[in-house]
Amino acid sequence: MQTLSKLNNGDLKGIVRLQISENLTSFPNAIFDLADSLEVLDLSNNCLSQLPDDLYRLKKLRIIFCSNNRFTELPSVLGECKSLEMIGFKTNQISHVPSASLPDQTRWLILTDNQIEALPDDFGRLTRLQKLALAGNRLTSLPTSLVNCQKLELIRLSANQLKAFPDQLLSLPRLAWLAFSGNPFCSQRDAHEEFKTVQFCDLNLHQVLGQGASGVISLATWKRNEFAFPDKVAVKVFKGEVTSDGYPEDELDACLAVGNHHNLVKPLAKVPDEG
Repeated sequence: MQTLSKLNNGDLKGIVRLQISENLTSFPNAIFDLADSLEVLDLSNNCLSQLPDDLYRLKKLRIIFCSNNRFTELPSVLGECKSLEMIGFKTNQISHVPSASLPDQTRWLILTDNQIEALPDDFGRLTRLQKLALAGNRLTSLPTSLVNCQKLELIRLSANQLKAFPDQLLSLPRLAWLAFSGNPFCSQRDAHEEFKTVQFCDLNLHQVLGQGASGVISLATWKRNEFAFPDKVAVKVFKGEVTSDGYPEDELDACLAVGNHHNLVKPLAKVPDEG
Protein backbone atom coordinates (compact mmCIF):
# COMPACT_ATOMS: atom_id res chain seq x y z
CA MET A 1 0.00 0.00 0.00
CA GLN A 2 1.43 3.38 -1.03
CA THR A 3 0.86 6.10 1.57
CA LEU A 4 1.87 9.71 2.06
CA SER A 5 3.84 8.65 5.11
CA LYS A 6 5.93 6.17 3.09
CA LEU A 7 6.47 8.79 0.41
CA ASN A 8 7.69 11.39 2.91
CA ASN A 9 9.95 8.84 4.60
CA GLY A 10 11.66 7.99 1.31
CA ASP A 11 10.39 4.41 1.33
CA LEU A 12 9.12 4.64 -2.27
CA LYS A 13 12.40 5.61 -3.90
CA GLY A 14 12.73 4.24 -7.43
CA ILE A 15 9.07 3.34 -8.00
CA VAL A 16 7.55 3.71 -11.47
CA ARG A 17 3.89 4.10 -10.43
CA LEU A 18 2.53 6.14 -7.52
CA GLN A 19 -1.08 6.17 -6.31
CA ILE A 20 -2.12 8.18 -3.26
CA SER A 21 -5.65 8.95 -2.10
CA GLU A 22 -5.64 10.63 1.31
CA ASN A 23 -7.83 13.74 0.90
CA LEU A 24 -4.82 15.73 -0.29
CA THR A 25 -5.38 19.47 -0.61
CA SER A 26 -1.91 20.22 -1.96
CA PHE A 27 0.59 18.41 -4.16
CA PRO A 28 3.14 16.51 -2.01
CA ASN A 29 6.61 17.94 -2.77
CA ALA A 30 8.18 14.59 -1.91
CA ILE A 31 6.89 13.31 -5.27
CA PHE A 32 9.74 15.22 -6.91
CA ASP A 33 12.17 12.88 -5.14
CA LEU A 34 10.89 10.22 -7.57
CA ALA A 35 11.72 12.25 -10.69
CA ASP A 36 14.30 9.75 -11.94
CA SER A 37 11.83 6.84 -12.06
CA LEU A 38 8.18 7.96 -11.87
CA GLU A 39 6.15 7.28 -15.03
CA VAL A 40 2.57 6.96 -13.74
CA LEU A 41 1.05 9.34 -11.17
CA ASP A 42 -2.48 8.73 -9.86
CA LEU A 43 -3.80 11.36 -7.46
CA SER A 44 -7.47 10.61 -8.03
CA ASN A 45 -10.02 10.88 -5.21
CA ASN A 46 -8.41 13.76 -3.35
CA CYS A 47 -9.23 17.47 -2.85
CA LEU A 48 -6.67 19.00 -5.21
CA SER A 49 -7.34 22.14 -7.26
CA GLN A 50 -3.82 22.93 -8.51
CA LEU A 51 -0.61 21.28 -9.66
CA PRO A 52 2.85 22.83 -9.08
CA ASP A 53 4.22 25.08 -11.83
CA ASP A 54 7.36 22.92 -12.02
CA LEU A 55 5.59 19.60 -12.57
CA TYR A 56 7.80 19.22 -15.66
CA ARG A 57 10.60 18.20 -13.28
CA LEU A 58 9.02 14.73 -13.40
CA LYS A 59 10.82 14.17 -16.67
CA LYS A 60 9.72 10.55 -17.12
CA LEU A 61 6.03 11.15 -16.35
CA ARG A 62 3.91 9.51 -19.09
CA ILE A 63 0.50 9.16 -17.39
CA ILE A 64 -1.35 11.36 -14.90
CA PHE A 65 -4.77 10.71 -13.36
CA CYS A 66 -6.44 13.34 -11.18
CA SER A 67 -10.08 12.28 -11.32
CA ASN A 68 -12.52 13.17 -8.55
CA ASN A 69 -10.72 16.29 -7.38
CA ARG A 70 -11.57 20.03 -7.41
CA PHE A 71 -9.86 21.38 -10.51
CA THR A 72 -11.73 24.16 -12.32
CA GLU A 73 -9.16 24.47 -15.12
CA LEU A 74 -6.96 21.90 -16.81
CA PRO A 75 -3.49 22.89 -15.51
CA SER A 76 -1.33 24.58 -18.16
CA VAL A 77 1.80 23.00 -16.69
CA LEU A 78 0.74 19.67 -18.21
CA GLY A 79 1.75 21.02 -21.59
CA GLU A 80 5.33 21.43 -20.37
CA CYS A 81 5.72 17.75 -19.49
CA LYS A 82 7.73 16.39 -22.40
CA SER A 83 6.89 12.70 -21.89
CA LEU A 84 3.23 13.06 -20.86
CA GLU A 85 0.82 11.26 -23.22
CA MET A 86 -2.14 10.12 -21.09
CA ILE A 87 -4.20 12.66 -19.11
CA GLY A 88 -7.25 11.85 -16.98
CA PHE A 89 -9.21 14.54 -15.10
CA LYS A 90 -12.63 12.91 -14.92
CA THR A 91 -15.27 14.31 -12.52
CA ASN A 92 -13.82 17.64 -11.51
CA GLN A 93 -15.35 21.09 -12.08
CA ILE A 94 -13.25 21.97 -15.12
CA SER A 95 -14.77 24.70 -17.28
CA HIS A 96 -11.66 25.85 -19.15
CA VAL A 97 -9.15 23.83 -21.18
CA PRO A 98 -6.24 26.12 -22.19
CA SER A 99 -4.37 25.18 -25.34
CA ALA A 100 -1.16 25.29 -23.28
CA SER A 101 -2.43 22.44 -21.06
CA LEU A 102 -2.35 19.90 -23.91
CA PRO A 103 1.04 18.36 -24.80
CA ASP A 104 1.55 17.78 -28.54
CA GLN A 105 2.24 14.10 -27.86
CA THR A 106 -1.09 13.43 -26.09
CA ARG A 107 -2.59 10.02 -26.95
CA TRP A 108 -5.39 9.75 -24.34
CA LEU A 109 -7.40 12.68 -22.98
CA ILE A 110 -10.13 11.83 -20.43
CA LEU A 111 -12.25 14.81 -19.33
CA THR A 112 -15.57 13.07 -18.66
CA ASP A 113 -18.09 14.69 -16.28
CA ASN A 114 -16.87 18.28 -16.08
CA GLN A 115 -18.29 21.67 -17.18
CA ILE A 116 -16.32 22.25 -20.40
CA GLU A 117 -18.07 24.47 -22.97
CA ALA A 118 -15.37 24.58 -25.65
CA LEU A 119 -12.07 23.02 -26.71
CA PRO A 120 -9.11 25.07 -28.00
CA ASP A 121 -9.30 26.03 -31.69
CA ASP A 122 -5.89 24.45 -32.32
CA PHE A 123 -6.98 21.09 -30.88
CA GLY A 124 -6.10 19.43 -34.18
CA ARG A 125 -2.38 19.74 -33.44
CA LEU A 126 -2.80 16.63 -31.24
CA THR A 127 -2.06 14.39 -34.21
CA ARG A 128 -1.15 11.39 -32.01
CA LEU A 129 -4.51 11.45 -30.19
CA GLN A 130 -6.23 8.04 -30.08
CA LYS A 131 -8.79 8.25 -27.27
CA LEU A 132 -10.91 11.29 -26.38
CA ALA A 133 -13.55 11.08 -23.61
CA LEU A 134 -15.75 14.16 -23.21
CA ALA A 135 -19.14 12.81 -22.09
CA GLY A 136 -21.03 14.81 -19.49
CA ASN A 137 -19.81 18.31 -20.35
CA ARG A 138 -21.41 21.42 -21.92
CA LEU A 139 -19.90 21.37 -25.40
CA THR A 140 -22.02 23.02 -28.09
CA SER A 141 -19.60 22.28 -30.94
CA LEU A 142 -16.18 20.78 -31.69
CA PRO A 143 -13.23 22.66 -33.24
CA THR A 144 -12.97 22.22 -37.02
CA SER A 145 -9.26 21.42 -36.57
CA LEU A 146 -10.29 18.04 -35.14
CA VAL A 147 -10.08 16.74 -38.73
CA ASN A 148 -6.29 16.68 -38.24
CA CYS A 149 -6.55 14.08 -35.46
CA GLN A 150 -6.22 11.31 -38.02
CA LYS A 151 -5.22 8.65 -35.46
CA LEU A 152 -8.32 9.14 -33.31
CA GLU A 153 -9.95 5.75 -32.66
CA LEU A 154 -12.46 6.48 -29.89
CA ILE A 155 -14.48 9.57 -29.01
CA ARG A 156 -17.22 9.86 -26.38
CA LEU A 157 -19.43 12.94 -26.74
CA SER A 158 -22.64 11.84 -25.01
CA ALA A 159 -24.51 14.10 -22.58
CA ASN A 160 -23.31 17.42 -23.98
CA GLN A 161 -25.09 20.35 -25.66
CA LEU A 162 -24.18 19.61 -29.28
CA LYS A 163 -26.84 21.13 -31.54
CA ALA A 164 -25.70 19.22 -34.64
CA PHE A 165 -23.67 16.12 -35.41
CA PRO A 166 -19.96 17.11 -35.75
CA ASP A 167 -19.35 16.33 -39.45
CA GLN A 168 -15.57 16.59 -39.04
CA LEU A 169 -15.68 13.17 -37.38
CA LEU A 170 -16.71 11.55 -40.67
CA SER A 171 -13.26 12.18 -42.17
CA LEU A 172 -11.32 10.36 -39.44
CA PRO A 173 -10.11 7.08 -40.98
CA ARG A 174 -9.43 5.15 -37.76
CA LEU A 175 -12.51 6.14 -35.78
CA ALA A 176 -14.05 2.88 -34.56
CA TRP A 177 -15.96 3.88 -31.38
CA LEU A 178 -18.33 6.85 -31.36
CA ALA A 179 -20.85 7.69 -28.61
CA PHE A 180 -23.03 10.81 -28.98
CA SER A 181 -26.40 10.12 -27.30
CA GLY A 182 -27.98 12.63 -24.96
CA ASN A 183 -27.34 15.73 -27.10
CA PRO A 184 -30.00 18.20 -28.34
CA PHE A 185 -29.67 16.93 -31.93
CA CYS A 186 -30.48 13.34 -30.91
CA SER A 187 -33.93 11.80 -31.19
CA GLN A 188 -36.07 11.19 -28.13
CA ARG A 189 -35.66 7.96 -26.20
CA ASP A 190 -38.10 5.12 -26.82
CA ALA A 191 -40.25 4.17 -23.84
CA HIS A 192 -39.86 0.40 -24.57
CA GLU A 193 -43.14 -0.29 -22.85
CA GLU A 194 -43.04 -3.92 -23.98
CA PHE A 195 -40.27 -4.64 -21.43
CA LYS A 196 -41.18 -5.63 -17.90
CA THR A 197 -40.19 -3.50 -14.91
CA VAL A 198 -38.54 -5.25 -11.98
CA GLN A 199 -37.97 -3.75 -8.54
CA PHE A 200 -34.39 -3.73 -7.28
CA CYS A 201 -35.56 -4.93 -3.87
CA ASP A 202 -36.75 -8.17 -5.50
CA LEU A 203 -33.16 -9.15 -6.42
CA ASN A 204 -30.20 -10.56 -4.50
CA LEU A 205 -26.87 -9.51 -6.02
CA HIS A 206 -23.96 -11.96 -5.80
CA GLN A 207 -20.47 -11.96 -7.32
CA VAL A 208 -19.37 -9.45 -9.94
CA LEU A 209 -19.31 -10.93 -13.45
CA GLY A 210 -17.62 -7.98 -15.12
CA GLN A 211 -17.52 -4.21 -15.37
CA GLY A 212 -16.83 -1.46 -17.86
CA ALA A 213 -16.78 2.30 -18.20
CA SER A 214 -20.45 2.74 -17.34
CA GLY A 215 -21.36 0.06 -14.81
CA VAL A 216 -20.90 -3.19 -12.91
CA ILE A 217 -22.58 -6.45 -13.93
CA SER A 218 -23.35 -8.97 -11.20
CA LEU A 219 -24.93 -12.39 -10.92
CA ALA A 220 -28.32 -12.15 -9.22
CA THR A 221 -31.04 -14.44 -7.93
CA TRP A 222 -34.59 -13.63 -6.95
CA LYS A 223 -36.27 -12.77 -3.70
CA ARG A 224 -39.52 -12.48 -5.64
CA ASN A 225 -39.73 -13.64 -9.27
CA GLU A 226 -42.93 -11.97 -10.41
CA PHE A 227 -42.52 -12.74 -14.13
CA ALA A 228 -41.07 -16.28 -13.97
CA PHE A 229 -37.71 -15.19 -15.34
CA PRO A 230 -34.73 -17.61 -15.15
CA ASP A 231 -33.55 -18.30 -11.60
CA LYS A 232 -30.18 -16.70 -12.31
CA VAL A 233 -29.87 -13.38 -14.16
CA ALA A 234 -27.20 -10.73 -14.80
CA VAL A 235 -27.92 -7.25 -13.45
CA LYS A 236 -26.11 -4.11 -14.58
CA VAL A 237 -25.86 -1.28 -12.06
CA PHE A 238 -24.70 2.03 -13.51
CA LYS A 239 -21.90 3.90 -11.76
CA GLY A 240 -23.59 7.29 -11.63
CA GLU A 241 -25.91 9.83 -13.26
CA VAL A 242 -23.34 10.42 -16.00
CA THR A 243 -20.90 7.71 -17.06
CA SER A 244 -18.12 7.57 -19.64
CA ASP A 245 -20.74 6.69 -22.26
CA GLY A 246 -23.23 9.36 -21.18
CA TYR A 247 -26.61 9.01 -19.50
CA PRO A 248 -27.56 5.52 -18.25
CA GLU A 249 -31.04 6.03 -19.74
CA ASP A 250 -29.52 6.30 -23.22
CA GLU A 251 -27.48 3.12 -22.85
CA LEU A 252 -30.54 1.31 -21.53
CA ASP A 253 -32.52 2.62 -24.51
CA ALA A 254 -29.88 1.33 -26.95
CA CYS A 255 -29.66 -2.10 -25.29
CA LEU A 256 -33.43 -2.57 -25.40
CA ALA A 257 -33.83 -1.15 -28.92
CA VAL A 258 -31.27 -3.46 -30.55
CA GLY A 259 -33.51 -6.50 -30.07
CA ASN A 260 -32.55 -10.17 -29.81
CA HIS A 261 -29.53 -11.72 -31.51
CA HIS A 262 -27.59 -14.90 -30.75
CA ASN A 263 -24.36 -12.90 -30.27
CA LEU A 264 -25.91 -10.50 -27.75
CA VAL A 265 -27.05 -10.87 -24.16
CA LYS A 266 -30.85 -10.98 -24.19
CA PRO A 267 -32.41 -8.11 -22.21
CA LEU A 268 -35.26 -9.23 -19.94
CA ALA A 269 -36.40 -6.18 -18.00
CA LYS A 270 -35.48 -2.73 -16.73
CA VAL A 271 -34.90 -1.92 -13.07
CA PRO A 272 -35.72 1.65 -12.01
CA ASP A 273 -34.04 2.62 -8.78
CA GLU A 274 -33.11 5.92 -7.16
CA GLY A 275 -29.37 6.51 -7.67
